[in-house]
Amino acid sequence: MRTARDAITSKTTEHTEHAEHIEHIGDAEHIGEAGPGADAEGRTEYRNAPLDGRRIRAAVIGTGAIASGSHLPALAALAAEGEVEVVAAVDIDAEAVRRFCADGGVPNGYTDLDRMLAEQRPDLVAVCTPPTLHREQTVAALRAGAWVWCEKPPVPSLADFDAVQAHEGADGGPYASIVFQHRFGSGARHVRRLIADGAMGRPLVAHCQTTWYRDAAYYAVPWRGKWETEGGGPAMGHGIHQMDLMLDLLGPWSEVRAMAGRLVHDVQTEDVSTALVRFGSGALATVVNSVLSPDEVSRIRIDCEHATVELTHLYGHANDNWRITPAPDARPEDVAVWQDFGADVPSSHLAQLRELVASMRAGERPRSSGADGRTSLELITALYKSAFTDATVHAGEIGPGDPYYTALHGGAPGWAPATPATPATPVTPATHEEASA
Repeated sequence: MRTARDAITSKTTEHTEHAEHIEHIGDAEHIGEAGPGADAEGRTEYRNAPLDGRRIRAAVIGTGAIASGSHLPALAALAAEGEVEVVAAVDIDAEAVRRFCADGGVPNGYTDLDRMLAEQRPDLVAVCTPPTLHREQTVAALRAGAWVWCEKPPVPSLADFDAVQAHEGADGGPYASIVFQHRFGSGARHVRRLIADGAMGRPLVAHCQTTWYRDAAYYAVPWRGKWETEGGGPAMGHGIHQMDLMLDLLGPWSEVRAMAGRLVHDVQTEDVSTALVRFGSGALATVVNSVLSPDEVSRIRIDCEHATVELTHLYGHANDNWRITPAPDARPEDVAVWQDFGADVPSSHLAQLRELVASMRAGERPRSSGADGRTSLELITALYKSAFTDATVHAGEIGPGDPYYTALHGGAPGWAPATPATPATPVTPATHEEASA
């Protein structure tokens, strides 16, 4: 039986078995700057050479659409600036990795992750595979001395996240960060500073909306819509971006009350959820996550004492997507400062990668890693627990021993994956109360 490190697939394609699985494509370059050692449990670990004065060696795991459309262009942009070089790609599908390497100018292709890590010694690994593979692949990269930039959702559970964090470096890295590109760019940076400085007064009311549309063909991909392989529904796989941005702007949350439904799609997870969130500051927010909405929009609105901030977009934002509406009594000179976003840097993988590379060179923990990256997953876990137990969930209450710590469905009747002894029960508005008891 193959392990998750062997079963490397792209994030958007479910690959089948191939008659020819080759471990390495191309000429491997052996790096002699660092050598293997053994940890307390006898596992091989590597320590890479210092980053001063050289390009950061990057590798990509999973060669699907998110890798070719977002990660590789961001890495190529920094390669053109002399910051990085992409040395390898890995995918269980030998033909897919061949195409990816040929199209992207990547010199080394592999179908074996461990061999790639040992031979290429990357400093940075971009994980672009389905969520169920993230934990083992991220840990493998960390143990090999590589920093990790992992696509959302990071891992299927808080238990997995904590296990990954336990393998990070104690001081100076390597660290594992999550792709939360919506919190990067000039617009998010400007609004974050205004709110943190109290320039517009206290934040009072907020709305976080991810209302998208996904049809049956979308869920025909075998790993989608299943707890084991996708981790969760739209709250986990779609709305996580806007919820992460909301938390980045408003700070720690304190409690959540939620509802979830499976209204259209034949899946294990929900296809819509709503939640009420209270923040440590006292601000109150509504959160809506849906894949049932033909008029698609991603939206955040924050009403502060002296102004309303609103972001409306779909899959990424620029300065023009933000709007600040002052209260009638706001001073014109203050409004001018609030509405000056400066040079436009759109949210993107590149914007986050640029900051991650700077953190690597400084030996500092990057944003969207550690506790900063965990907060969104904790809120989502609490959202599911609240929806499935019909109870308010407080920050910090979900830990070892709680069924929601290890699986977002928490074993809830009507929501947990069916077994031969427990056939699936459709969850509709009429049966939700019974299923959540």
